[in-house]
Amino acid sequence: MPKILIIDDEQSIRDTLKEILEYEKYDVAEAKNGEEGLKLLTREKFDAALCDIKMPKMDGLEVLEKAVEQGVDTQFIMISAHGTIETAVEATKKGAYDFIQKPPDLNRLLVTLRNALDKSTLVNETRVLKKKISDKFDIVGESGAIRQVKEAIEKVAPTEARVLITGENGTGKELVARWIHEKSGRAKGPMIEVNCAAIPSELIESELFGHEKGSFTSAIKQRIGKFEQAHGGTLFLDEIGDMSLSAQAKVLRALQENKITRVGGDKEIKVNVRVVAATNKDLKAAIEENKFREDLYHRLSVILIKVPALRDRKDDIPLLVERFLSDIAAEYGIKPKSISDKAVELLQKHEWTGNIRELRNVVERLVIMSGQEITTEDVTKNVDIR
Repeated sequence: MPKILIIDDEQSIRDTLKEILEYEKYDVAEAKNGEEGLKLLTREKFDAALCDIKMPKMDGLEVLEKAVEQGVDTQFIMISAHGTIETAVEATKKGAYDFIQKPPDLNRLLVTLRNALDKSTLVNETRVLKKKISDKFDIVGESGAIRQVKEAIEKVAPTEARVLITGENGTGKELVARWIHEKSGRAKGPMIEVNCAAIPSELIESELFGHEKGSFTSAIKQRIGKFEQAHGGTLFLDEIGDMSLSAQAKVLRALQENKITRVGGDKEIKVNVRVVAATNKDLKAAIEENKFREDLYHRLSVILIKVPALRDRKDDIPLLVERFLSDIAAEYGIKPKSISDKAVELLQKHEWTGNIRELRNVVERLVIMSGQEITTEDVTKNVDIR
């Protein structure tokens, strides 16, 4: 049942609104002035507030302003007998959902309230979804090696500097790239990922820059490339060490000029993109072998972040195992399983050549094959400890 707060210094108005809203099956609370209303808003969760503007001591606009400052996400509907267009505009600028004049038209009030509650629901759903996404892509660990990575992210993310992330397969390079994006000024823009190793060399240029209709046999319509899709956001070039030399030359030009040209086209298109790249290869060795352009390497590696292998941060394994047990239980819709300390110690002895990805797969296997508590016997039976 939606919870509504009425803030008004007139008893008769409060009584009338409460009677109407309770008839409509709302849970209603009252406050006889702005100070009392603000205390209730900061102490309890309300879906919407009907707030009078003209009140002694603290008026409605001040209540709204202070509520927003304190992080209250209640939807405000301002009501006043002395309303003007200027007042309505000011209330909206301060964060109010809508403005209604006294005496309020009943139908308009109820429609406005329903719309405000719909917005409140969407805001809450978005918050929950973002929390789930944030948890899913969290960087778990407190070891010195992983703290250095987190500190580097905090420093570089707010800048526009290009970042090259290095590390073995399965170490979590994508998570680092995602957090750089989420903590940047481009967080509201898109993050577009391209796995350069998964795209055939003859298609990588079309994937990155797009193509015009008829530019090659299968180009039956125009295609927008990843650079254009990432406009205003971040382009993550994963496994960039596998990119062809011809594509590297075009990426270099795009980084130098902030312009791209679609395959088969001659029109230059401006792009505003921050590029974050990752690789599991030794790019300096690839440069020596003429497999990677040195000038592109220097363009990409303004900041270098090396993600440590799991064998170099074994102190984080207990935290990672707990997280995976929780995540897998949620995915399967089961009660989270526990694991004995001895079983965790046994997992810490493993070399984990597949890094975080291998550990996650092993924990999932243990969840499936073990009882409610995972024991050393379960680990010995299901994991090739070496």
